[in-house]
Formats: sequence, structure tokens, C-alpha cells
Amino acid sequence: MAISACRGALLGALLGFSALCVASSGAQSSPNSSAKKAAKPYALIYGTIYDAQGRHMYGATIKIRRAGSRKVLWELTSDHSGEFAQRVPPGPADYVLWADVGKHSERAADEVDKGPAQNLENGAVHGGQAVKVHISGDERLDLGLHLSK
Repeated sequence: MAISACRGALLGALLGFSALCVASSGAQSSPNSSAKKAAKPYALIYGTIYDAQGRHMYGATIKIRRAGSRKVLWELTSDHSGEFAQRVPPGPADYVLWADVGKHSERAADEVDKGPAQNLENGAVHGGQAVKVHISGDERLDLGLHLSK
């Protein structure tokens, strides 16, 4: 009898200790998990690419780099509706976007990089094979790329 009473007391103490450990670990993980889930501000470049006939282009490759830089930061593929989207750090910053449709695509990007950037002041941004855009904060910028023959 004495052994089973000791065994029961030991089992009860062990269960109580394990419940305490689980409760304290849950309390410690809550602040860390909420800090990880805190949303960082961002801007969104959202666009649609059209072919020469004005139809949405599926599977087109769109490249994005910072203005004045040669390094491509993001490479996207348009969906079935010709749409693409990329989160970028909040501005102010200028980006060059272009459709990669051949060996002269980079030249079109270099040409628009020399000019002024377009922004949201006049509504949606429209460009040819390439466009230079200005992001001023944590905003959404809508644009259309219209390819010619």
C-alpha cells in the first residue's frame, strides 16, 4: 500500500510539473510569435502586360530593377490574365520594369531609365515594353505594359 501511495503522489507531482512547463513555454512563445507576425510596410507594383493586339499575355517574363542599377532584383511571370505583382520596400525609390521578350529588351529598359519616372499622380501608369516608375511610400502602383510588334 505504501508503495502505490508513493507512486500516486510521484505521478501527481510529475503531471503537475509537466503542466507547469507547458503553460510557461506557451506564455513565452506568445510575445515572440506576435513580434514575428507584425506586418512590415511595403509598396506593391501591380501590372498587366498586353500583346500587340491588346490581349493579355500569359507567361511573359517581367524584370524589375532599381533605376540607375544594372542588377535585376525581381523576375516575375504573368498569370493567365497577363497580371503580375511584386512587393517592394516603401519609397521613395524609382524602379525600371520591362518585359523580357528578346535580346533587345534590356536596351528598352536602359532607354526609359534615362527619362523621368512616372507615378500615380495621373492615374494608372502605362508604358511600352519598359517603364520607369516612382514609389513614394507604402502605396499600390498599377501599370500596364503594352508591347508592339
